[in-house]
Amino acid sequence: MKTHRWILRHCPIAAAAIILFTATPGSAQILGTAGNYGVLGSSTVTNTGNTVITGDLGVSPGTAITGFSAIDGGPGLFSGADNQGNAAAAQAQADAAKAYTSLAALSYTADLSGVNLGGLTLTPGVYFFNSSAQLTGTLTLDAENDPHALFVFQIGSTLTTASDSVVNVINANPASGPDSGLYWLVGSSATLGTGTLFAGSILALTSITLNTGAAIDNGRALALNGAVTLDDNLIDASNPNGGFGAGGSGLTPVPEAGTYGLAGSCLLLFAAWRRQTAGRRNCT
Repeated sequence: MKTHRWILRHCPIAAAAIILFTATPGSAQILGTAGNYGVLGSSTVTNTGNTVITGDLGVSPGTAITGFSAIDGGPGLFSGADNQGNAAAAQAQADAAKAYTSLAALSYTADLSGVNLGGLTLTPGVYFFNSSAQLTGTLTLDAENDPHALFVFQIGSTLTTASDSVVNVINANPASGPDSGLYWLVGSSATLGTGTLFAGSILALTSITLNTGAAIDNGRALALNGAVTLDDNLIDASNPNGGFGAGGSGLTPVPEAGTYGLAGSCLLLFAAWRRQTAGRRNCT
C-alpha cells in the first residue's frame, strides 16, 4: 500500500497537521487566480475519504461541496479558502477558461494520437492527441534544467491513467518561473486510476475523477463545466509555478512533541513519501 494512503487512513491527526503547517499556494501566471486552487469544480465537488488538498477549494456556478471537515464535517481537509458559488470562484473559473483557450491555441510539437504515454520520455513542448490519451506505467518529462520549460498536453476527448501509473518530472530548474509548468487540457473528462502519482494541472472541459489513493503533485484539478470527484487523495497546489518544480509544499516542524507525537511520527512518513516522489522525479 502506498505510504500516503496509509497516512491518510491511519493518521488523521497528521493529515490535519499537514494542512496547518503547509505553505499557502501562490497564483500561477498562466492560470490567474485559478492557480490558487487545488480543486475547482463547476457543478459540484464531492469527496469520500481522507483527502488532503493544499490550496483553495471552490465551485462555480454550482454551490455544492461535500465531504470536507470545514464544510459539512466530512473527512477531507484543505489549507486554503472555501469558495462556493461566490465571486472568487466565478473569477477562478473565468481565469481557468482563459488559460485553457490560450494553451489550446499553441501549435503542437508532436502528434501523439493513439500513442500510450507509458514508457515515453518527453522534453518541453506541446503534445497533441486528436481524441483520448492513455497513461499505463511511467511517463518521464525531462525539463532539461530550463527555467522556462513548458509542457502542454492538448487532448481532444478523455485522459485516463491505469492504476499505479506515474508522471515523473526530472531535471526541473529550481528557478522555474510562472511561464513554466505542466498542463493537461482535456476536451471532456479526466480519470486518474487508483494509486496514480500524477503531476501538473488538469483543466478538463467536463469532469475530473480521482480514484482511491491517486495523488497530484505540484498541480490542480480544475473542471470547467462539470464535477470533481475525490476519494482519499492528495493534491498539492502549493507550488506557485504552473505544475512542477523543485520546491514542493515545505512542511515545517510540528511543535510540542508530547502533544503531537502521533502527528510527528506520521509526518515523518509523509515526508518520506514526498522524498520518494521527488526521487522518482530526479532519477533518469
